[in-house]
Amino acid sequence: MRLAGPLRIVALIVAVGLTWIVVSILLGGPGSGFPRIQQLFISPDNSATPEPRARKYKCGLPQPCPEEHLAFRMVSGAANVIGPKICLEDRMLMSSVKDNVGRGLNIALVNGPLPLNPGVSGELIEARAFDMWAGDVNDLLKFIRPLHEGTLVFVASYDDPATKMNEETRKLFSDLGSKNVKDLAFRDSWVFVGAKGVQNKSPFEQHVKNSKHTNKYEGWPEALEMGGCIPRRTVAG
Repeated sequence: MRLAGPLRIVALIVAVGLTWIVVSILLGGPGSGFPRIQQLFISPDNSATPEPRARKYKCGLPQPCPEEHLAFRMVSGAANVIGPKICLEDRMLMSSVKDNVGRGLNIALVNGPLPLNPGVSGELIEARAFDMWAGDVNDLLKFIRPLHEGTLVFVASYDDPATKMNEETRKLFSDLGSKNVKDLAFRDSWVFVGAKGVQNKSPFEQHVKNSKHTNKYEGWPEALEMGGCIPRRTVAG
């Protein structure tokens, strides 16, 4: 019984000593011969340099456009929730943030090469949204009938682009270079870049049909995104 007290003291000393040794090893104290914990986390094997972000060019394009070309990117509306965007030469022409988009067809008119001043192009003339469900199609016709030669026309759909379309409307867009406008229907997704006076169909057009079998959203197809480089001289001559 007399040994119980000394044994407790010895056990306490041993426990304190073991604790000190463990702490010294973990913290890499003087003379421990072990690396510090901090060094384990910053060793060359665990500190790889983050990969640099991919460079983005005008309007977020992955590659720059050649000289004498205009960089553009556009996104159609997503269902009836997220509005479309039209960007040209790093300038946002239409978007929900600018509060100038709406249901139907969102159209931005841009100066192309003018007959008397071919160096002037890329300036916004006007941007408007036309409700193709409950609006008046005559407002759209008055907007696109008087275009001058070379005017660039950017179109992005939102919700429903086609219910109010008539034959004259489809012909006007077809004359601007569209090959899909003749088939455009209720709640289709559509993005298009055309020009007054083009001789061929535009290469800048995408169209997705509204179909319950393939729609991404309930009642609407997927949103479309398109970008590229438009030659400043888009018309003959």
